[in-house]
Amino acid sequence: MSSSFDKFQKRRLISSYFSVVLSIFLVLFLLGMLGFFIINSKKLADDFKEKIAMTVFFKNEANDTILKAFDAELKKSPFAKSYVYVTKEAAAKQHTDIIGEDFLEFLGENPLQNSFDIHLKADYVVKDSISKIESNLRKNAMVSDIVYDKQLVNLVNDNIKKVSMWILIVSVFLTFIAVLLINSSLRLSIHSHRFIIKTMQMVGATKSFIRKPFVTRSLKLGLLGAGLAILALIGVLIYVQTNFPNLGILDDKLLIGLVLLAVLGVGILITWLSTYFATQRFLNLRTDDLY
Repeated sequence: MSSSFDKFQKRRLISSYFSVVLSIFLVLFLLGMLGFFIINSKKLADDFKEKIAMTVFFKNEANDTILKAFDAELKKSPFAKSYVYVTKEAAAKQHTDIIGEDFLEFLGENPLQNSFDIHLKADYVVKDSISKIESNLRKNAMVSDIVYDKQLVNLVNDNIKKVSMWILIVSVFLTFIAVLLINSSLRLSIHSHRFIIKTMQMVGATKSFIRKPFVTRSLKLGLLGAGLAILALIGVLIYVQTNFPNLGILDDKLLIGLVLLAVLGVGILITWLSTYFATQRFLNLRTDDLY
C-alpha cells in the first residue's frame, strides 16, 4: 500500500515538474522569437525599401561621355546602394519578352531611352530625402525624366511606423503574460508543499532554510526550461538561415547572443522571484489559512 502511494506521489511530482518546465520553455521560446523578430524587423524593412527602384531616363542626345560621367557620379554618391545601366536596346528586348511581340516592327524605331535603375540605401527611402535626390539629379540637363513609386515610398514608411508601434505594445503584453504564466506554474507547484513548509516552520526551521530548497529546485527547472528554449531558438535560426539565406538572419551574431542570454536571464530571474514570493506567502500564512 505504501509502495503504491509512493509511486503515485512520485508520478505526481514528475508531472508537476514537467508542467513547470513546459510552461517556462514555451513562454521563453515565444519571448525569444519576439526578440529575434524585433532585431530583424529593421533589416527586413530596410531590405524592402532597398528593392524600390528609381529610374533615371536620359535624352537621346546624351552621349557615352555624359553617361559615363553620371555612372562615376553614382559610384561616389552616398545614397546609391546599387544601380544598373539599361540601354534602350536592352529595354526594348525586355519589353518584347514581356508582351511576347516585337513592337519595333510596328513602330519602325526604338522610342525607349537609355536609363539607370538606382536602388537607394534604406535611410534615403523617405519622402524628404528621396525628393532632394530627385531634385539634384534633375539638375543634369541631359536627364529626361525620373520615375519611382512615390505612393509606395510613403506607404512603406507609414506602415513601418505603425508596425513598430504595435511590436512595442505586443512585446510589453507578452512579457507581462510570460511573467504571469511562469509565476502561476511555480505558485501551484509550491502550493502542493504548503503543509510541509508550515510543518518545518513549526519545528523551528528559519525562513531562509525552508525557502532554500524550493528556490534551488525552481532555479534548476528555470535553467532547464531556458536551456530547452535556447536550443529550440537556435534550431529555428538554423532552419531559417538554411531555407532563406538572403535574409542573413545569422549575420548579427552579437545581437543573437544577447537575445539568447536575455532568455536565460529572464528564465532565472522570473523563477527566482516567483519562488521567493510564493514561499514567503505560505511562510506568513497562519496554520488555519492553509485550509
